[in-house]
Formats: sequence, C-alpha cells, structure tokens
Amino acid sequence: MNPIISIGVYLLAQAGTVLLLNRCLFGNQALPAFFSGSRMLQWAAMAVYFLLALLPVAGAMLPDSRFKYSLQAAGNIWLGFFAYFFPAFLLTRIALRLFRFSPAGAADLRMTTACLVLGMVLLVYGLIHAQNTIVTAYDVNIEKDGGNVKDLKIVLLADLHLSVNSRPATTQRMVEMVNEQQPDLIVIAGDIFTSTYDGLKNPEQYAQALRQMKAEYGVYAVYGNHDVEETLFGGFPVTPISQAFRSEQMENFFKECGFEILYDDIVVLADDSIQLAGRVDGEKAGDGTARRMSAAELLAGTDPLKPIIVLEHEPVDFKALKENGADLALCGHTHAGQIFPGNLIVPFFNENAYGRKTVNGLETIVTSGVGYYGPPMLVGTNSEITIVNLHMN
Repeated sequence: MNPIISIGVYLLAQAGTVLLLNRCLFGNQALPAFFSGSRMLQWAAMAVYFLLALLPVAGAMLPDSRFKYSLQAAGNIWLGFFAYFFPAFLLTRIALRLFRFSPAGAADLRMTTACLVLGMVLLVYGLIHAQNTIVTAYDVNIEKDGGNVKDLKIVLLADLHLSVNSRPATTQRMVEMVNEQQPDLIVIAGDIFTSTYDGLKNPEQYAQALRQMKAEYGVYAVYGNHDVEETLFGGFPVTPISQAFRSEQMENFFKECGFEILYDDIVVLADDSIQLAGRVDGEKAGDGTARRMSAAELLAGTDPLKPIIVLEHEPVDFKALKENGADLALCGHTHAGQIFPGNLIVPFFNENAYGRKTVNGLETIVTSGVGYYGPPMLVGTNSEITIVNLHMN
C-alpha cells in the first residue's frame, strides 16, 4: 500500500478513536462533575493520546537521526498497546449499541476503562515475556549415511531483529544459552536486522556478543527479508523492493560476528558427511530484486546419498526442495504469530507455521525466533532457541 494512504488510514482511525474516547470518558454522566465539566482536562488527555499515536508516523517519516529512532522505539511500544486496545474498544462499542446500553451510562464507562486496562496489561506482559528466551528441542531421523557422524546437534536461531527496541543484555544472554547447549553446528535463518543498521544503538556491543557463539562446525547464516535498508511504518515496509538494498555496514557487521553467510551456496561439513545449503530470501534478495536460484539449481551439485539440510528464512518451496533431494529444512520468519491472535492466524498461510512437521515427505522445522518485529512484545508465543538433534544411519 502507498505509504501516504497507509498513514492517512492510520491517522483517521486514531482521530475517530480520540473522538469516541472523549465522548465515553468526558461526556459520560456517570463521571463526577469535575471530570465531565473540565474542558482543560479533556483537551489535555486527548492531546496526550494523539501525541502518542503520532509516534509511529514520526518514526517512519522523519530524516534518519538518533531522535527519529528514539521516536520509532517509543512508537513500537505504543502500537503494542493499540493492537489490543483498539479492537477491544471497537467491539465493546458495537456491543453496547446492539444491547441498547446508553452511551452516556455507567456501563459504557466501565467497558472503556476495561479496554484501556486490557491494553496496558497485555502490553506490560508482552514486553516482559519477550525477554524470557526458552529452549525448544526436536529429534529428527534421516535415513541416509552420515559417515562417521551419526548424531549432530544443531542450534537453530532466527529473527533476532536487532533494532531500535533491542537490548544488548538480551543478546548476551541468548549467546550464553546457545553455548550452554554445546552445539556441533549453529545456523541462523535470517532477519538478523529490522530493516536498518543505523537504528541499532552501539552495534559493536551486539557484534562482540554474537561472535562469542561457538560450535565445532561453525556458525552459518542466511539473510531474511528484513536484512535490508528500508523504511517501516508500524513495522510494515513502505519502501518498494527495487529500493531495498543490503548496506555495506550490514555486510561488515555479519563478518565481525564471525558468521559465514550462505548466499545460494552449499557447504560440506563433518568430514564431507553433511551438506548444508543456504538460500537467498525469496522476497528480498538484498540487491533490489527477488532473484534467487530455484531449488533444482541450488541442489544440483549435491550428493543425494548424503544428508542435505536446507537453511532458508521463509518456510516455502518445501515440495521442490524434497523433489531435489533435501532431507531437512530449517526456517524462521513466521514468529509463530508473535502476538495473539496472530498465532492462530499464521497456520492458514504457511504449510508449516511453527514447530516440526513433515511436509511433502520433507522434515521441516520452523522456529518462532528469538526477537520481535514491530511491537517489542510476545503474547501467545515464545522467544526461543531451537535445538535439532539430528540422527543418521
């Protein structure tokens, strides 16, 4: 959608919400006369609300600066509140009309207050819950000869989404949890950034933490659709794909972290026993296009008798991967919906939205990721480090 249209629709929704709130809270007969009769209090409250509502707009439209990124961070938190308050407020207003409650009555006041409290409670819960990373483990059997390697412990990470709302302490804690697993291999399924490098304050702190991750066979990564420079409004890109490029600063950051980036590449690991293929993102390649190799082109040079693992950001193309010899696909991207009811919706749009699932004969694992996109909160999903215990003949 055109960014001007997106922002216009958003501002209209906010203006309508302000008017309804003013009517529900300050035009309500159930309120004491002091509140309902104070014009100054009404204007002050509505002005505060609308200024908060403008934060995401300022965070998207102002020129790049530390001030802009601060507004963007605050705007993301505001959107987390609004994501729950607005639908609850709208639905309760409709319900009050249907059941013929007086708009100026005590019921209306109680419902509006309940919506405000609901938005705040879920926001606070989501902000806290997003910082509590868990470990999820799966066992996968592949009926192929792994040579001398019968078992391989893989740590799958995805969607770190380093951004204006990130915290170095959270990244450091994630690294410590990864190293506690003593993995044989670490793979990162994209979206390490959230569409900007400059928005990340003190990136050297994150690089210092991430390069501490250790695994016998190394750390491999692919890019995601947000590992590019683009403008976001409320977490949604308003920059066309033709202008979404990966910056040199991002490239250098990944090198500083010690990641080996796979860009439609294949590496052979564990004494030439395991084949790892890393795909370019199918939505944004990082060069202003969506070009990448097909599954057939990418896997043409692999040995079909040895295990083939595909690392890809988005959980797509599973049938083609299986037809061309892949045994296991490791992905991220979905966040498992991130905030309720998203966790109930994403399964309708993905063959595997989260967890382990066999799709068209291919073993697939999709992690919810360790970060967050837009609002820095998780409700109904978890921040997770995924362990894949791979067993071979």
